[in-house]
Amino acid sequence: MTSTEQPRTLRERKKIRTRDALAQTAVALFGERGFEDTPLDVLLAEVEVSRRTFFRNFRSKEDVALTAVHELWSAALIVLDETGRSGPVATIFRDAMLETIGRMDPEWFGRFAATLALIERSPSLTAHSLRHCAEVQTEVARRLGDPDGLELRLLLEFCVATWRCALDEWLPTPAAEELPGCVRRTFATMESSLRLEI
Repeated sequence: MTSTEQPRTLRERKKIRTRDALAQTAVALFGERGFEDTPLDVLLAEVEVSRRTFFRNFRSKEDVALTAVHELWSAALIVLDETGRSGPVATIFRDAMLETIGRMDPEWFGRFAATLALIERSPSLTAHSLRHCAEVQTEVARRLGDPDGLELRLLLEFCVATWRCALDEWLPTPAAEELPGCVRRTFATMESSLRLEI
């Protein structure tokens, strides 16, 4: 959840608390026991919720494990909808990601780092994450122009690869205040690399 969102009703607050408990417990359990080695029923017992409650909040075990990733990209799409979209694609993407991480709750950064570590250790989470990333790239392309245009698709591939490099730089010591600097440095490096001549 981003730091600017405020649930309005008691029911909404209760649903958010349940989702948060499931997501936080999932990352902790899967990190400790392994994603593939932890049955969904173990998570449900730990949080004391039924399968019905779980599936009202999440589509799958993979879905709950990747909550922090989904929160990031959902917020990024909102940022793109709210902000102006003119100028170089890399600049728009970089600025949208900086604005997005600026909106995230402080607790999100720890969950996000733990989720990225989970993805690295789990083939099924890696596959699920790649599918989600492809869906997000299509949505970003739709907001920036022609989602089927080759030039835009290639530029977005560069941007996503650069974002991943920023995360690689950040993850060894994932302090929230360090991520914006990692993003700025990697995008600056990417832009200068595109002008490299050999």
